Amino acid sequence: MAIARGISLVENEDERSYHILKEIYPHTGKAQRIGITGPPGAGKSTITNKLAAAYRKQNLKVGIIAVDPTSPFTGGALLGDRVRMTDVELDESVFIRSMASRGSLGGLSKKAIEAADILDAAGFDIILMETVGVGQSELDIAEAADTTIVVLVPESGDSIQAMKAGLMEIADFFVLNKSDRAGADQAVMGIKMILNFKQKKDGWQPDVIQSVASEGKGIDKIIETINIHKNYLENSKNINQKRQNRIINRVRELVGEQLHLEFWNEIRENYLQLNIENVVRKELTPYDLAEKLLKNFSQ
Repeated sequence: MAIARGISLVENEDERSYHILKEIYPHTGKAQRIGITGPPGAGKSTITNKLAAAYRKQNLKVGIIAVDPTSPFTGGALLGDRVRMTDVELDESVFIRSMASRGSLGGLSKKAIEAADILDAAGFDIILMETVGVGQSELDIAEAADTTIVVLVPESGDSIQAMKAGLMEIADFFVLNKSDRAGADQAVMGIKMILNFKQKKDGWQPDVIQSVASEGKGIDKIIETINIHKNYLENSKNINQKRQNRIINRVRELVGEQLHLEFWNEIRENYLQLNIENVVRKELTPYDLAEKLLKNFSQ
């Protein structure tokens, strides 16, 4: 209950959440964070469900953050992923939280990263972070996770489209799900061909694993590859660099949020409203107005 309430405070940007996150920060850094992304319909939720069940067999506590599309009416999550996680939904050592993407283009709500910190501090061993289906946008899951899995299916389109979406750049390895369908072997060959032409990622070469998640096939191989990548990161010290970059980005976000809050006070809001008609009449450009706000109210 405390975890759920803490995440709700973070999601609602309650002023108490700032103090909670500060208090728990020294207790974070132990959990392994695994990002799962890919186009809609690839089976991300099914894979997340099966991975959670497999980790529970190893007696590990699992936290799941499923980022659902934002409801256009309430701003909340549609809770679609939670409904599908039937293998682990009643397990007391599995915590599932659906969160709204809140318009994040990278498929991962910024608040989801803070929710992961809460789960980390609460003693969860594995945190699975599943994103909304991604498009042609920049992906931020790779910055939030230690290991990023990109899930594709034979029908995902040709491998060039996947590369265009930025998926090729952020994957630590690929899972070709529903690989019992026609065209699976050709899809694997296509992805591997592109990977061979691309420069290795810090010495790590992403692999392509075939799975049929609905039947549990390939799940053990996925976990084995996650562990291989974890060992690689630890041995190469890259995991420290990843986590440092995560902290740098978070600090920048916090500074940006604070500056935004401090800048838009009542005086500046009124100045904006008073001058907006001048912009509409083209007597002033948006750039002029922005400059005036910055120069006249810099103190």
